Amino acid sequence: MARPILEPRPDREVFTVLLDLLPEHIDANGHVNNVVYVGWLQDAGTAHWNARFDAETRARWSWVALRHEIDYLRALMPDATAVARTWVGDPQGPRFNRYVRIEDGEGRLCAQGLSEWCLVDAVTMRPTRIPATMLPTFEAR
Repeated sequence: MARPILEPRPDREVFTVLLDLLPEHIDANGHVNNVVYVGWLQDAGTAHWNARFDAETRARWSWVALRHEIDYLRALMPDATAVARTWVGDPQGPRFNRYVRIEDGEGRLCAQGLSEWCLVDAVTMRPTRIPATMLPTFEAR
């Protein structure tokens, strides 16, 4: 059973990433394979992080995915264009939920996902509480 449609929070920045639909993404059923969507969830979150934080911050901290959950709503076909729109929820100690909507070129929702990420020290790989100073970066501008 599909979850309710994810809607961005008004207090969060929605970051948009153009997605590449490559020939190798198309499966035997003639549409983008479900495994590709997992990569897109990760790519969207990584792009958001890289776009908003400087090299020093990115060298100090890293993110580890704990889980991904995806609802498939409309097939993306080989000739489609697509974007991912992503935003974060509230921090829970070292964890953030990240939400992603994957839409086709006409703005129709094709898939939506929730990923749970854990902030870790990039050297020790130990979980670290998300610093309060990091939160304003994810707020709506």
